[in-house]
Amino acid sequence: MGVYLSTPKTDKVSADGENDRVRFGLSSMQGWRATMEDAHAALPDLDDCTSFFGVYDGHGGKAASKFCARHLHKQVLINDANSSGDLPASVYKAFLRMDEMMKGQRGWRELTELGEKGNKISGMLEGIIWSPKGGDSDNLGDGWETEEGPNSNFPGPTSGSTACVAVIRNDQLIVANAGDSRCVISRKGQAFNLSTDHKPDLEGEKERILSAGGFVVAGRVNGSLNLSRAIGDMELKQNEVLPAERQIVTAEPELKTVKLSEDDEFIVLACDGIWDCMTSQEVVDFVHKHLNTEDKLSDVCEKLLNRCVAPTSGGEGCDNMTVIIVQFNKPLSSAATTSTEQPAATAEEMRPKI
Repeated sequence: MGVYLSTPKTDKVSADGENDRVRFGLSSMQGWRATMEDAHAALPDLDDCTSFFGVYDGHGGKAASKFCARHLHKQVLINDANSSGDLPASVYKAFLRMDEMMKGQRGWRELTELGEKGNKISGMLEGIIWSPKGGDSDNLGDGWETEEGPNSNFPGPTSGSTACVAVIRNDQLIVANAGDSRCVISRKGQAFNLSTDHKPDLEGEKERILSAGGFVVAGRVNGSLNLSRAIGDMELKQNEVLPAERQIVTAEPELKTVKLSEDDEFIVLACDGIWDCMTSQEVVDFVHKHLNTEDKLSDVCEKLLNRCVAPTSGGEGCDNMTVIIVQFNKPLSSAATTSTEQPAATAEEMRPKI
């Protein structure tokens, strides 16, 4: 679904970076779509021992994905400072926190600033007129809801975004996903999915949707949304007797933790514009092939986008496309001979105890 251009926009936004732990490259392209709704975050030095990478695929507008790219990694740091080093729990809470932060005056103002050009001035003016009560609102910490104004009762956006993030701390890799973006690891050349594409027809997803009062038709939630987990989409999260994790659509992430070893070469995070066109193994094979010929990982990413973009509009290869390749530098801080992978955390394991 969506409006297509007469010719694709194939100019790309690309970047590279590295530290002693990782080397990364990324690229994004609008393609055939009339607007660019993808966003991303790449922070090899989130803190002294942690790297963060995320792709966010927006729908119904670009504001929600850009909001996540601006704030989700900051919330991981805030939560981590208060969680005694429980990094998976910090990432989990950050996903759910995005929905809360998008509500109210502050949420409305930031989403307006991040949205279409015609709304930016209004949002920035309100930011000047209606300032937070609690001092500097950009400091890491709570107090987000203290900003007041004419939109204090804003219930959150009807647009939304997927979120697929990878957090690397020493030899621990945590992948968290809500939606149909995907993270894949290459282990001795073999592709292993580290996330699940959350689609409405999956048994567990459909059960939650129906239990919350929704329905699935033609692979879409309530006949509209073709994924079952997302940040935003607040009109599908209105059941007041259910927690956030049990709503028709939920921002609750599925988590997987991997202890990295020398067998692990790189991960690929990408929006579904890539995975609609190539399998996980095909992408891993493509990256391996071009790692031997390209100096920069962003060049490999750009070649991947060129490989996926369709020659004509309609069907696969016509979506926005974003990809991040993260290569692990060797040796790892904690040497291991084999990789160990923990299964995706269950909802009951990750949900806060009350």
